[in-house]
Amino acid sequence: MPEQQIPVGIVGVGTMGSHHARAYSELPRADLVGVVDEDEARAQSVAEEYSTRVLDRSSVFDRVEAVSIAVPTHAHAPVAREAIDAGVDVLIEKPFVREPAVGRGLIERARDRDVVLQVGHIERFNPAIQTLTDVLTDLDVIAIDARRLGPPVDRDIDQSVAYDLMIHDIDILLALLESDPLSISAVGCHDNRHVTTTLRFDEEIVGTVTASRLTQQKVRECWITASDCLVVVDYIEQSVRIHRHSMPEYVESTDGVRYRHESITERPTVENGEPLKQELSSFLESVTERSEPAVTGLDGLRAVEIVRQIDTLATDPSAGTANDAGIRQPIDTSGSDFTGGL
Repeated sequence: MPEQQIPVGIVGVGTMGSHHARAYSELPRADLVGVVDEDEARAQSVAEEYSTRVLDRSSVFDRVEAVSIAVPTHAHAPVAREAIDAGVDVLIEKPFVREPAVGRGLIERARDRDVVLQVGHIERFNPAIQTLTDVLTDLDVIAIDARRLGPPVDRDIDQSVAYDLMIHDIDILLALLESDPLSISAVGCHDNRHVTTTLRFDEEIVGTVTASRLTQQKVRECWITASDCLVVVDYIEQSVRIHRHSMPEYVESTDGVRYRHESITERPTVENGEPLKQELSSFLESVTERSEPAVTGLDGLRAVEIVRQIDTLATDPSAGTANDAGIRQPIDTSGSDFTGGL
């Protein structure tokens, strides 16, 4: 029997929201009831393209069971509160919020009303990262080096490169290592359009993350150094390579002696799939099953708290190095059997 469709809506159909509209329109489980945007012409254009209708904020939450919130970050909280108070499950695009206290309030509000709250960290659903998670099970990780680089974009971005780009990789590091950093240092230049941060984790694991809007090539890579191999992930190609047993040697030739390295390269199977569709499918599954989402509100909050510190350190080098104080403030979940809001 066909799956019962879930009535869904989207608030904010700019660049990311319009992708949500496309993905929902292609998912059998979703019934895209309508879209909302302050720009009525844009909303109408997206609605026509994906065979839905334009709604307003005052009516959308009466018509849907779940909603994607893809408005600018400063507007996440007021829209999310309306949805949560109406009992509508929410997927909030990253970054979750700008102010951690606001995020904690949303998490508690969702928990109290048994509302699923998922944060849109799309790279968690990149097939290459899902393969990497399996690969890391048997590895002794020493360091992780992530780079998310690209040229300037031709649209206005109301946040620094740390909030816009680096937050993806901070979330991935936290998920892969399943721990919070003990210390953070960061440096930025050109109004924080290029930022590098170093994070020290338990067991002497070091993470280095660079994000840039000034690099004339688009790069989305993560290099994991382990005790017996190097793992290279390419987010764009959705590929994973494992380099083992590097053997240095000198080779004689007619041109003299050359130095080279040879190694064994493994290429684990990476399933095909669009990360956004997998993310929205996962969200709808949580809505149906009333289960904890793959990326919880706490996950989104942890990433925001750390990126907030990185942005401050990169802006003001005199701020020094942040320790673990204030990085994470757990939510008291006692007395509730439902964790969908967490």
